[in-house]
Amino acid sequence: MSNGWSWFIIIMTIGTIIALCWLLFTTARPNGKDETETTGHVWDDDLTELNNPLPVWWLMLFIITIGMGIAYLSWYPGLGNYKGMLDWTQVKQFEEEYAEMEERQKLALEKFVDMDIPSLIKEPLAMKTAANVFSNNCAVCHGSTGKGANGFPNLTDKDWLYGNKPEQIQHSISQGRNGMMPNLNLSEDNVKQLANYVFGLSGEKVDQALAQKGKALFATCSGCHGADGKGNQILGAPNLTDNIWLYGASLESIENVLHNGKQGKMPAHGSLLTELEVRLLTAYVSKISQ
Repeated sequence: MSNGWSWFIIIMTIGTIIALCWLLFTTARPNGKDETETTGHVWDDDLTELNNPLPVWWLMLFIITIGMGIAYLSWYPGLGNYKGMLDWTQVKQFEEEYAEMEERQKLALEKFVDMDIPSLIKEPLAMKTAANVFSNNCAVCHGSTGKGANGFPNLTDKDWLYGNKPEQIQHSISQGRNGMMPNLNLSEDNVKQLANYVFGLSGEKVDQALAQKGKALFATCSGCHGADGKGNQILGAPNLTDNIWLYGASLESIENVLHNGKQGKMPAHGSLLTELEVRLLTAYVSKISQ
């Protein structure tokens, strides 16, 4: 904050406090007149507003409130660039509380450090902690229950792009994954033919004439998805025969993917989470997939 704005805030704040004190004490003093003097306001014929000073107890409450305000502005930042006698800041308090939280968490999770993934899955406290880590880091994409959404894999089924072994899941979490379905630059007719063939691989009812023509075009896709369409976990190429679709289970959705291609990214969390948190997440994802 510039010095000009700082002084503006200081002057306005202190000036307001002084004005309030003046108003309070000028209206609180006895006016030296008859205590039955009225303001001239009358309601319902007989309700008359008297012009009396404030009761002492009420006046004291105002004085205490103003005193607390002055004390607060002395101890904490509130007057422009003045930092306050306690030198308190939001950032400093956050860092202190965060460090305290990390220390408590470290002590609570110490017992899990040497456990393997199967043992962690059987440990209720470990899974409760892992569920919180999942909610804070993964639920925004995969959903609070891990069932995913359009474009975000369902972690509770048996379909895995990169494999569901613990080491594969851990790699996905810590290192991230980058998947790409390229735009094949096919004509409109070829897209319809290939889409019918691909959709038919999962047992869906399609136009067989178009699917037969699309079978020859599938050679372009077999390099990633395999000649039988069952995918390749090394490349992250999905299985096209299990009727589980990442971008929608309809002929139109498949055509859209063939037309425009897709790029999927699972961001790396290795730098955001501790090694133990990654292992806890690995165990949790393994558990919900079972």
